[in-house]
Amino acid sequence: MIHRYVFQRSRSMPGKRFLEERLTGATGYDRIAGYFDTSLFELAGEALEQVQGSIRIICNSDIRARDVEAAAAAAREQAQRLSFFKHDPEDLAKGGSDRIARLARLLSGQGTAKLEVRVLPDDVFGLIHGKAGVMRYADGRRTSFLGSANETFAGWALNYELVWEDDSDEACDWVQQEFDRLWSHPLAMPLSKAVVQEVERLSRRTEVRLEDWKKNPDAGGVAVESPVYREQFGLWPHQKYFVSQAWKAHQAHGARFVLADQVGLGKTVQLGMVAQLIALSSEKPVLALLPKTLMEQWQVELWDLLQVPSARWNGTAWVDEESHEYQPRGRDPILACPRKIGLISQGLIVHSPESLQCLLEREWSCVIVDEAHHARRRKLPAPDERGPAIRNPDTECNRLYAFLFKLASKTESMLLATATPVQLHPIEAWDLLYLLSQNNPHVLGDVGSFWLDPEKALPVVLGEAELPQEAAEIWPWLKNPFPPSWESPHAKRLRLDAHMSERTAVCGLSFHELRPAARTWASSLCSVFFDQHMPFVRNIIRRTRSYLESTINPATREPYLTLIGIELFGEDEPIPVTGYLANAYQEAEAFCLTLSQRIRAAGFLKTLLLRRIGSSIEAGRRTVAAMLARSQAPLTEDDEANEPENNGQEVQTETLSALYPLTEKETEILQRCASLLEASEEDPKWQVILHFLKDEGWAEEGCILFSQYYDTAYWVARLLSTAFPDLPIGLYAGADKSMLIHQGRELRKERTELKRMVKEHELSILVGTDAASEGLNLQTMGTLINIDLPWNPTKLEQRKGRIQRIGQKRESVKILNLRYKDSVEDRVHQVLAGRLQDIYRLFGQIPDVLEDVWIDIALGEVEKAKQELDRLPHRNPFDERYGRIDSVADWERCAEVVNRIEKIEVLKQGW
Repeated sequence: MIHRYVFQRSRSMPGKRFLEERLTGATGYDRIAGYFDTSLFELAGEALEQVQGSIRIICNSDIRARDVEAAAAAAREQAQRLSFFKHDPEDLAKGGSDRIARLARLLSGQGTAKLEVRVLPDDVFGLIHGKAGVMRYADGRRTSFLGSANETFAGWALNYELVWEDDSDEACDWVQQEFDRLWSHPLAMPLSKAVVQEVERLSRRTEVRLEDWKKNPDAGGVAVESPVYREQFGLWPHQKYFVSQAWKAHQAHGARFVLADQVGLGKTVQLGMVAQLIALSSEKPVLALLPKTLMEQWQVELWDLLQVPSARWNGTAWVDEESHEYQPRGRDPILACPRKIGLISQGLIVHSPESLQCLLEREWSCVIVDEAHHARRRKLPAPDERGPAIRNPDTECNRLYAFLFKLASKTESMLLATATPVQLHPIEAWDLLYLLSQNNPHVLGDVGSFWLDPEKALPVVLGEAELPQEAAEIWPWLKNPFPPSWESPHAKRLRLDAHMSERTAVCGLSFHELRPAARTWASSLCSVFFDQHMPFVRNIIRRTRSYLESTINPATREPYLTLIGIELFGEDEPIPVTGYLANAYQEAEAFCLTLSQRIRAAGFLKTLLLRRIGSSIEAGRRTVAAMLARSQAPLTEDDEANEPENNGQEVQTETLSALYPLTEKETEILQRCASLLEASEEDPKWQVILHFLKDEGWAEEGCILFSQYYDTAYWVARLLSTAFPDLPIGLYAGADKSMLIHQGRELRKERTELKRMVKEHELSILVGTDAASEGLNLQTMGTLINIDLPWNPTKLEQRKGRIQRIGQKRESVKILNLRYKDSVEDRVHQVLAGRLQDIYRLFGQIPDVLEDVWIDIALGEVEKAKQELDRLPHRNPFDERYGRIDSVADWERCAEVVNRIEKIEVLKQGW
């Protein structure tokens, strides 16, 4: 029989009565819903719990079907998690913990009813507007209903809704068939474990005042409801491990670590989370010293991922997270930071150290230094020597190191980040630890420590010296500095037995002065000391992608990180160059050799033309024209970003003006080169690019194309706009050159807008200069084309890290490397082919200093290039031993959370 109902707002709540009456005595309930919403359980939760069987709900999600089809199981879980976690936890919890607790019980199968939920991408059938349900009873009766009422409190109690009920077999069979069709669809996914866990957490959720949190400062109470958990993928185990280690150390005696994770493993968010915890718990401010190119990225990630406000110094004013400028006043304007966390460029230290002396006159709770390998001693020891300790940083080291050496004594905690703690010599890692050890003997120990002498310490670390075997011989190495109690139960027992607090860095007892029981514990600790607890292992935390992808997390029985493979294209297929272009390249080589005989400038400037002509005909043509016009303009931002970084050394930035005046011979060579380039036909790189984007389907998978030079990037972007007239093409560059090109129109765009469009799948092709190689997350794209190969190999790693990074849903990404046959890049590839993989295994990435190899080969000095390669250490002292991940706290279940508004207010307090 058919019954028709109108539900509208009233005190009697007819929708509530309808559900409760139909669910009474039910043994099963199948429901086609819209979006799954917890507020249903505010309305009919008690009645649902009384169902004597299964409750099945199929509902929409805003996950794309394409992602579900392509993704591995773990990635599908993450995609669904993001769909649910976009809801504000405060809003979800407002309906009351009883409702959430009831839902948690149903999902966990506690009680007589068992709730199963499956979600279906709404682009499979379209958004599910047709709502229906079937209820079954013990006596064999069934009833079905159709209507507009969604699975929400509003849908059943507040809105105007129409519902038809029909208990005929024909109607019930029809609704059941439709339900079964949706429920059994191959893309219908069970409700994610993470969503179920979050529902359970919300049932216990309470907010605490910041002062109360400080009494028991659990990192989970700050982390679990931050945007990185709600809108991204949360913190992975290796990230939580570092945050936990640094947070414990800060509270005990000050955190002093080198975070040396490989590119793409999320160093910024790890450091940002630690900075937030320290800033919330201390009255002193936090200082981050960053390369200029990373300043904006840091500020954006702090706010977007952690909801942490910060301010960056632009040279004349402080700029906050919402781009508001603060014009400071007073004698030391740089100290007038309007936020608890301030970001300052390392370039000021290198070029204007006097302007930052005021930073050395105050106390800090934490100092963070990114790209810390730029802080170096001026002259490295010979490869076979281990080298003496630094005696005078002002004379033996560059300005950055000397400044940080003084700053280390002014801060409670100091964190250094670099993917390459060793560039050429193992002593570079010791130097970083020595810097951290200032005013903190927990790093390398105190007076009498063997670790303070690199000539003693490095042979032990490198396995060059025979390690002591007896506990009594190992003890002097172990006791100064002594491990913290959280590293080992034996260390904890020994500290308690010797009445050592966590702030005590050195055990004053000899091995024989220990009690018999303590000697037993000490012997156990000594047996694993050099592998697990020595200062290099303790204070340098380095995880490689391969380690995390191949090591099983005992808690989940899955790898710590989902494997993202690399499919390389173009490695064995350099692009043939013939005719005018080949002749033009020869003229460019002749120009560079002629120039190198006249000027003593750095190799970068001597080889500038070869770099650009090796990028594209367009870049070569424009460069030659500019040189012939005797341009005196400095290099553009995009060009300067590709200058040698000099690892923090104090050198002045060179400009094109250093080339002039050109000699008559040089001018003649350039004129011939210009004529040949003008006569050249279509650049052969373009057809290869077009083939992969169109014929191989890379455009559909999403593609980022990289070039060192704006001229090349703009040229490719314009051609792509013509080849794909229906697609917008993004151009991501420095200065104010970013734009969207569509149907012949160029629209200036902020880089943040281009990033948003990529994230929202509105942009599938993006062309970028190396301004896009840092701080840009492109997990939604699956392919990458290197239009040219930068001579600084680290840039290649940074480019690859845009798509091979946490959050990538594909099992592998595709990379195409383009180079002209017989070019400098091709010759470098031949020389390095047998060495690059070894170097990569050694460091986890290619060190910056190998850019010199490119320059040597470009200038015809192949033997010198090989000698440069031979300088690299042949054994990696910082291998997977630093990759171990101890058990980490389950922050995802943390129910006591810090009030968000209060947190932000505290972090908005100025220095």
